[in-house]
Amino acid sequence: MKICIESADRVGISQEILATFASHDWNVKSIEVQSQNTFVHIDAIEATLSRVKRLLMPVDGIKQCIEINEMPSEVREKHVQALLAKITDPILDISSTGMILATNQAAKTIAKQSNVDLVHSHIDDVIDASIDALIQPHELSMTVTFFGEPFIADINPVMSANTVTGAVIYLKSVEKVGRQLSLVQSSKDNALQAMIGESEQINLVKSQILRFATLDLPVLIVGKTGTGKELVAQALHQLGPRKDKPFLTINCAAIPEQLLESELFGYTSGAFTGANKGGKPGLFELANGGTLFLDEIAEMSPYLQAKLLRFLQDFRYRKVGGTKEFKADVKIISASHQDFDELFIQGEFREDLFYRLNVLKVELPTLAQRQSDIELLVNYFLSLASQQINQQGVDITAAALELLRGYHWPGNIRQLENTIFRLVALSDGDVIDTEQVQQVLFGQQKNDGQLETLHVQDWASAQAEFEKSLLTQLYPHYPTTRKLAARLNVSHNKIAMKLRAYRIG
Repeated sequence: MKICIESADRVGISQEILATFASHDWNVKSIEVQSQNTFVHIDAIEATLSRVKRLLMPVDGIKQCIEINEMPSEVREKHVQALLAKITDPILDISSTGMILATNQAAKTIAKQSNVDLVHSHIDDVIDASIDALIQPHELSMTVTFFGEPFIADINPVMSANTVTGAVIYLKSVEKVGRQLSLVQSSKDNALQAMIGESEQINLVKSQILRFATLDLPVLIVGKTGTGKELVAQALHQLGPRKDKPFLTINCAAIPEQLLESELFGYTSGAFTGANKGGKPGLFELANGGTLFLDEIAEMSPYLQAKLLRFLQDFRYRKVGGTKEFKADVKIISASHQDFDELFIQGEFREDLFYRLNVLKVELPTLAQRQSDIELLVNYFLSLASQQINQQGVDITAAALELLRGYHWPGNIRQLENTIFRLVALSDGDVIDTEQVQQVLFGQQKNDGQLETLHVQDWASAQAEFEKSLLTQLYPHYPTTRKLAARLNVSHNKIAMKLRAYRIG
């Protein structure tokens, strides 16, 4: 029988209650004390509520006694289990020696498939990580396998008097991590609808997207810088059978070779100096079941080209520093603004890899090739820019629009978008005219031909503005980090870092 005894809050009352039960040889299985309430679980056949009340009447301060169904700790435990049951990821609570003390339903469900009773099992029997790696005085994350399936383990130590007494292991499936990473990366909700234009060229692209999206084959997107290659890749994913799986993207030109290899294939624990303890999953693993977009694929080094080609043959790979072979089910979409025929002649890109990637091909027109879409794009960007600066109804004169139509747009749609946003931000009124367009497109100059410098704040900001202006002007003419680095006689990594910093390319 479980009872709640309400009483006055005085010292020693709980001991008097227990002494009363002990005098009748009643077994007390558990007791919980709160302010003015004592909860007791009595294991005695002769114990009835009426008899308990009679026995406790002589105890000073007793107010009332009622029977309850569960002890407070049991109620709390049920709430905790209900909460854990809602978590679809496995959770394991282990002791300092590695014994599993408690789990949630998600972990039990996976274990049941292998006929294993998790509680009181040892963690070594279900996870491929040593107890020394798991029991640490700080939080850590590592890649593990739980009953042979890959997971990312977030491990939180349980501390008592500055001593690690155990750990709580929260397992997230690699697929779920991939989906979460996909959400973090910028992506249009409806990429096809976001492709503004009604020209014959852009309608052809849209029709190709609709056809190719349903085919589980590699797609190569070619087009000049700023033509919207990533938007096409997003549309191909969103309209295909993998739409509910991860869509991950990486710019092969923006990351050094060694880092790019580990980003794509992942690495094992201790693979190199500075590597995360426990290793790290790569994008092929995280994108499993979904789509991986390899932007600026032509910038990939010959070594990684060979490694990617091997992966595309059977979709198997090994992590950096590892010997175990993994398999990934991913759709590969790649993109480049370079001329592959020229790259073949120069020996900078493997033809066999090109043929693997170029099963389906989407060629994006330049903005100059689709001038009839410029008015639609200008109006669209005007609306976006107006909303961003909380300015209503910014318009553009017909002459200014004609000036935009006649411009050659080496940076294509991205350059047009940046131009419109700058025009709106710098405009004092609600109508943009030709003079404002000329100032933005061709540079604001003083009468003596010298650039306006009075606005410069300090040396660092002036240098940054010069670098951004220089790279913005040169990038359309040297549209790879290597070519631009050669033109400016600096390292490839420095150019890649500056392009990322100024959001160019």
